[in-house]
Amino acid sequence: MYSFKNDYSEGAHPSVIKKLTQTNLVQAEGYGEDVYCEAAAQLIKQKIGYEDIDVHFMSGGTQTNLTVISAFLRPHEAVLSAATGHIEEHETGAIEATGHKIITIETDDGKLSPELIQPKLDFHDGEHMVRPRLVYISNATELGTTYSKAEIAALSAYCKQNGLLFFLDGARIGSAIAARGGELTLADVCELTDVFYIGGTKNGALLGEALVIKRQELKSDFRYYMKQKGGLLAKGRVLGLQFLALFEDDIYFELAAHANAMADILRQGVKQAGFTLLAESDSNLLFPILPNAIVEKLEENYGFLVIAPMDEKASAIRLVTSWATGEKDACAFVDALKEYAEPQ
Repeated sequence: MYSFKNDYSEGAHPSVIKKLTQTNLVQAEGYGEDVYCEAAAQLIKQKIGYEDIDVHFMSGGTQTNLTVISAFLRPHEAVLSAATGHIEEHETGAIEATGHKIITIETDDGKLSPELIQPKLDFHDGEHMVRPRLVYISNATELGTTYSKAEIAALSAYCKQNGLLFFLDGARIGSAIAARGGELTLADVCELTDVFYIGGTKNGALLGEALVIKRQELKSDFRYYMKQKGGLLAKGRVLGLQFLALFEDDIYFELAAHANAMADILRQGVKQAGFTLLAESDSNLLFPILPNAIVEKLEENYGFLVIAPMDEKASAIRLVTSWATGEKDACAFVDALKEYAEPQ
């Protein structure tokens, strides 16, 4: 049984394990105030090309999202998100539990645009309703689609014009940037957003996200919010060390590019077998629409998520590749799919 359920089924890249092992018996300060977190933060600033940013290390995406959104919004303010956004569909009401409403926006591809956001601003027009204050996007999206630099720039300008904060969930930012072939960079993301994070959990780390806060007025007291939300790890060194390993030798985007390449094998195989995709993605996520009979056969040897029935005979499934996905595993899945698709 080989799993395409997610991109965190494996442990961590050997470079990460090596870094953790080499420093295992070295004593260090707690709660992210150790030399490793400091070095990792400085390295990330160097890679981004921005010095005047704050870098915080947190354990996972949901915790990062709820801490950021609850820290930066006043009680009557709300967050705008695609209806397929992670904060809406996969975080068990974490944002609402902090007292903030998620205003959802229907999209065809999981991406927001100024044109889609404007009607929500027009509708929420007074103190009898929550005030939209923060725009949340993820890159890559939950549908595997990615934003171009131009699309993020348009959102950035729109947020500035309308007094909105702009937050980018970067759980799969490695895949999104690698998919764009250099069109979008970490420096671009930092320039165009107020706050974003670099995902480690889904790109070679055991766990961890590196949160980057650029907007000056959002920086103060953030560690208080982290502590209150359970985000200050006593052994914060574990997070810093992993990002050192991922960025010291520039393997972070190499791992993401590999995951994308394995997804391309699956994507091409699905199309060659005569099937379509729920959305045209270019990241390490894809959503083939397959006959239910073939889905059942594939489930005998492969793990994946069945997302939704398309009709009585077909369903959309989710396939996710990772930094550790082998080419032989991707090709074997394609071979099985083509075999099952042949007329019997």
